[in-house]
Amino acid sequence: LDPLFEFSGACAGCGETPYLKLLSQLFGDRLMVANATGCSSIYGGSLPTTPWTTDDAGRGPAWSNSLFEDNAEFGLGLRLASDVHVQLARRRLTELRDTIGADLVDAILAAPQLRESELTAQRERVTELRRRLAGLDPAVTADLLSVVDQLVRRSVWIVGGDGWAYDIGSGGLDHVLASGRNVNVLVLDTEVYSNTGGQMSKATPLGAVAKFASAGKTVPLKDLALQAIAYGSVYVAKVAMGADPQQTLQAFREAEAYDGPSLVIAYSHCIAHGIDMRLGMDQQYRAVASGHWPLLRYDPVLRAAGDNPFLLDSHRPRISLDDYRKRELRYRSLANADPVEYERLLGMAEQAIAQRWNVYEEMASRGPEHFQPDARREN
Repeated sequence: LDPLFEFSGACAGCGETPYLKLLSQLFGDRLMVANATGCSSIYGGSLPTTPWTTDDAGRGPAWSNSLFEDNAEFGLGLRLASDVHVQLARRRLTELRDTIGADLVDAILAAPQLRESELTAQRERVTELRRRLAGLDPAVTADLLSVVDQLVRRSVWIVGGDGWAYDIGSGGLDHVLASGRNVNVLVLDTEVYSNTGGQMSKATPLGAVAKFASAGKTVPLKDLALQAIAYGSVYVAKVAMGADPQQTLQAFREAEAYDGPSLVIAYSHCIAHGIDMRLGMDQQYRAVASGHWPLLRYDPVLRAAGDNPFLLDSHRPRISLDDYRKRELRYRSLANADPVEYERLLGMAEQAIAQRWNVYEEMASRGPEHFQPDARREN
């Protein structure tokens, strides 16, 4: 699949851009992106150039940037506007059913649009619809033609970093996830405010050095995934492409196909971590292998089918946390400056990882009745 995200101005070896490339490959020809201010908005929309492009048919992502504090609401607005346009298109199409042809109209209105083959078939139907509308009175068809492209299902993604999702925009993100609307959220989690100079965020791990945490962060990171899982109606995934690309791909596809809010939290190595950026994917692997970044998926569809919706996709920690941390300057600088404090915080981080794993493993072994049902659909 051709990427529709290319030649960005991001740092060489950036851990965020592979996820955006994948997003554009999977859904780019019908993608709408609401992008929070941050690294991804800077390399994503530094005019007069942009890395977002179109395919051979001239289709590509629609992209816009909003502020830290309201990007989630902005993305929800894209979804609501698209829903209104779809309703208008379906209404006008139904009114012209006998004029256009009942077979074509019924096929368009009833078409499933989850698989790529189904979306391709719907595009062909819409192309035929345009051809038939061209032969009718413009006064009758103008309203339908203005929204006819909406008959192909839009894929709305709200994109931003951890500074937006965990901190400044967290209230709006929570509101959007609780709305029940069919929006997808991609958090490019670098565990620090990358674009503004490396300040600590609520995603910064215990013991990491950052601005405002120069002696090592002494508060554990926020578990955004568990917060979203508590609603019962949100598809949630934590992914790391360098550790398990297949699980990443599966999570993106499941999130987009899910008829409701979805949240994908993607581990993104960053130059602010103080690593050899050529080996970023190797460090992603170590983050997962050490237990620092568990891979998981929570799918409400499984809960509705009577299965456990919580899927723990990574193994128990099989390398030491120190082996992961000693390769990053954000941890190593504390070890050099204050070895005693480094060891103290490392021990506490290891305890936090063990505690989190106990919780996750217990959740993965539960029956579906232990999880909140999705009240929007029959359970």
